[in-house]
Amino acid sequence: MSLRPVKKLSKSKPALEGAGVHLRRAFGFGNTSDFDPFLLLDDFRNDVPEDYVAGFPWHPHRGIETITYVLAGSVDHGDSMGNQGTIAAGDVQWMTAGSGIIHQEMPKGDQDGRMHGFQLWANLPSSLKMSAPHYQEVKATEIPLVKDDDGTAVRIVCGSFWGKTGPVDGIASEPVYLDVSVPPGRRRTLPIETARHAFAYVFAGAGKFCNASAPLAVPTESVGWWDKTPPLQADNRSLVLFDQGDEVAVQAGEDGIRFLLVSGKPIEEPVAWYGPIVMNTQQELQDAFEDLNKGTFLK
Repeated sequence: MSLRPVKKLSKSKPALEGAGVHLRRAFGFGNTSDFDPFLLLDDFRNDVPEDYVAGFPWHPHRGIETITYVLAGSVDHGDSMGNQGTIAAGDVQWMTAGSGIIHQEMPKGDQDGRMHGFQLWANLPSSLKMSAPHYQEVKATEIPLVKDDDGTAVRIVCGSFWGKTGPVDGIASEPVYLDVSVPPGRRRTLPIETARHAFAYVFAGAGKFCNASAPLAVPTESVGWWDKTPPLQADNRSLVLFDQGDEVAVQAGEDGIRFLLVSGKPIEEPVAWYGPIVMNTQQELQDAFEDLNKGTFLK
């Protein structure tokens, strides 16, 4: 087994989206190659209703999939295919926009005013950009929870892990989407297929994602010793991007650690992206916005 070294450790940054929703962006609207097939991860945990109740009114998507995972509160949603409903704590909404969909997501806090969750965008390959839209809603009770003897617990939203398979299926990049909790002081290794890109996003507790077991390279004049310092502890709102290997290792801190662990097969295609629409070429992007203007966006 080869341990994946930590390629980058960063913190999510404040952003304003929708009709004025205050959130934190872990990554997105930058270099897409490191996270391919994923495009964006938003952390919309907020305890101030005035900062999120305006929500995300009707808006279009094409060429991507959006994955919404709710931890607290609820989200009312509706779309141009006629789907409507509410996802609550522990639920997942997986929407494949394909050729085009128009939808809205309106968050509501719980009794304490908390609205907590994440939205991940996954790219679609060119062969599926204009496929028929598809929608999956998964209730918390449908998501398998597996526990190990040391208390480590993993909710499997999508993909297979420790002999169990998550309920979301038929996804182009065959992602593995896990919600992992490791008890205080425990060190765990978790398998990830070598050919995948992978990242972790910490949202409770803290810990250290251990670097590769191989010796660090000898520094040269152009690479100072500071570039070889192992990553610091990853705490709340920390994004950890992993390099290549077939497992990751984490040492939980004194309060334990909880994080999303997401991996997917890279698509390795050109990305032309503006706002909620992601295509392969600038011409396709222009065509999409012309469709919107002409009223021919929905196929």
